[in-house]
Amino acid sequence: MKQTLSLVVVVFGICTLAFAQENSVAPGINDNFQTPDVEKYIKIFEGESRSVFSHRHEIVQALALKPGMVVGDIGAGTGFFSLLISDAVGPEGRVYAVDIAKNFIDHIEKISEDHKKTNIDAIICDERSVKLPEHSIDVAFICDVYHHFEYPYDSLESIYTALRPGGMMVIVDFVRIEGLSKEWTLNHVRGGMGTVIDEAQQAGFNFVEKKDLGMDDQFVITFTKRPKKAQEPQEPQE
Repeated sequence: MKQTLSLVVVVFGICTLAFAQENSVAPGINDNFQTPDVEKYIKIFEGESRSVFSHRHEIVQALALKPGMVVGDIGAGTGFFSLLISDAVGPEGRVYAVDIAKNFIDHIEKISEDHKKTNIDAIICDERSVKLPEHSIDVAFICDVYHHFEYPYDSLESIYTALRPGGMMVIVDFVRIEGLSKEWTLNHVRGGMGTVIDEAQQAGFNFVEKKDLGMDDQFVITFTKRPKKAQEPQEPQE
């Protein structure tokens, strides 16, 4: 009876997860990024008043990157992190600058050429997948983008697949606390740090730590890719 009940719970959990991905968890949140005005977003994304930009060097340092590593900059936007990561991994490393907006991808290709960066590949993704090959990256870096995942489990599954064994995922996003966070955050961001950790763990990642980089409105959390357990052999049915 216990085995039957456990099976029902597992199947129910799987069905619930599959059902959740049939519909976007944040409909319309990416509408502005279908054909974004790049110059407009350069001013928004690369302003010193933005926490992640003013702390960009500390954030990249926290990634603990080494020469030769391959990093996926997921939701690269205007590409300023891709340029910094490019320097950190060196010419023998690689950066996959991934974004849903072709305008951003075209811009990243241009600034990569302007800065003579030969280790940056700009890739268009979609709302369900980061579009990176299996076991192609050592680190997945996701800055102010997780709350834009319309299908978080699908996106996380594609990141899990793209990461090499033991790979690291770093998520930077907005602190969302009812009664404390700004109205914009409460209206724009669907869940806080706890939600992100729960969803990442369900998708096969182990939570490692929260890093304190002195940003009151942003959190930085790290995960490692959890190995998939090999299926145990089934006992023959009597």
